[in-house]
Amino acid sequence: MLGQAAIAMWWDIAPEVKSEWEDWHSREHMPERLAIPGFLRGTRWIALSAEPFYFVLYETAELSTISSGPYLERLNNPTPWSRKMMPHHRNMVRSLCLVRASYGAGLPHAMATLRFSPANGIPELPRRKGVTGAHLLQSHPMPAAPTAEQRIRGGDATADGVLLVGGYDAQAVGHAAAELALPGAKLGLYRLSFSLSRS
Repeated sequence: MLGQAAIAMWWDIAPEVKSEWEDWHSREHMPERLAIPGFLRGTRWIALSAEPFYFVLYETAELSTISSGPYLERLNNPTPWSRKMMPHHRNMVRSLCLVRASYGAGLPHAMATLRFSPANGIPELPRRKGVTGAHLLQSHPMPAAPTAEQRIRGGDATADGVLLVGGYDAQAVGHAAAELALPGAKLGLYRLSFSLSRS
């Protein structure tokens, strides 16, 4: 995990706009985000076994990168193409997070996401064959006023705690996360679709 904070997001896309949405997200939206100071890497993942279908992770230098300044300015001034695509997001879950524990570098082939309530316990970071990294994220409160992008989407749900488990073996990654699933946790297994780092 690069940096001390992250934005973790899950959503579905209306099938009729999926092709244009992936073009927009790859060619405009993710480059726009990575141009913001403090954004270090963005990755988009698609479901191997999960709902919602997409998982997107932005890794950032610190919490202030995603809670104030240029990022909020972009959220409140979406481009025309963004305004066209945002209404097609469904089942949106979006959390601004602090990185509480982390090991591993590089980008894995597969990523398991485990959304959980810390009130039910905190999972350990798994270490086993096929797993190359794991990251424990804690949700931070959103700014009080909804942004223009949130209003276009109709509001977002949040995840309190997030465990990310990545590796080169999707089956091992999925098993490692499943063994740590706490009561009420939501588990998804994804493969890497697109990645962009700050140039």
